[in-house]
Amino acid sequence: MIIITGATGQLGRGVVERLLTRLPADRIGVSVRDPLKAQDLVDLGVRVRQGEFDDPASLAYAFEGASQVLIVSGPADARPHRTAIEAATAAGAERVLYTSHMGANPASPFVPMPSHAETEQDLAASGVAFTALRNGFYATTAVHFVRQALQSGTLVAPEDGPVSWTAHADLAEVAAVALTEEGRLDGITPPLTGPESLDLADAAAIAADLTGREITRVTVPDEEWVAGMVSHGTPEQQARFLLGMFEASRKGEFAEVGPALGELLGRQPATLRELLAATLTN
Repeated sequence: MIIITGATGQLGRGVVERLLTRLPADRIGVSVRDPLKAQDLVDLGVRVRQGEFDDPASLAYAFEGASQVLIVSGPADARPHRTAIEAATAAGAERVLYTSHMGANPASPFVPMPSHAETEQDLAASGVAFTALRNGFYATTAVHFVRQALQSGTLVAPEDGPVSWTAHADLAEVAAVALTEEGRLDGITPPLTGPESLDLADAAAIAADLTGREITRVTVPDEEWVAGMVSHGTPEQQARFLLGMFEASRKGEFAEVGPALGELLGRQPATLRELLAATLTN
């Protein structure tokens, strides 16, 4: 049985949906915090069990009978993911997969990236076959900034750098490929990225073109931006967490555009323009 964690989230749910086109439902199980939110999967014949990264006993139950486990990354902390890897191997899984990131790097200023790098090391030390899917940066982040900017006419943020924005749907499809096509993706994958690298000014220009509304990209100093976020109710720790994303993008950590995702999909990955058109013009 293939077990997917986080199956009520956007990526995990997408993986399950794509697996259902490839496998009988009774060969798929999910581990979720709240099984009530996955009742539709139960109705389809998917095994739904409650499991949480901070509760090893629940994971032992959720992973029972697993041949493969896909750990959809959650907190920006390697320890819960290590617990999930240990639970998967204890359950007898012959392979563990993990949704890592193209920017996985122990020296990155963006907190999740060192965590991803540490989890990749834990996978390599697990004693079973593994796949670390180095996913591109989710395009939903760019969509979020653009949506806010459309309300005010300005996209206010610290200096950023180009990012190869990537669609959840494309990454979910590739995860399903990894789970069902043995040997296709082993070890740490190449970056699974969108087809172009764009910064927030580019995203704003695309949104303006699509909607006919003017958006001005305004760059503010880091500390001024943090102070502004805090003044609007964001905890300072969270604001600095987000600042790390801008610092990492300025260093080019999310800029690489690789061919792997398109080759696995057999088509060009979705562009940021296509994703913005789908969300902003409907």
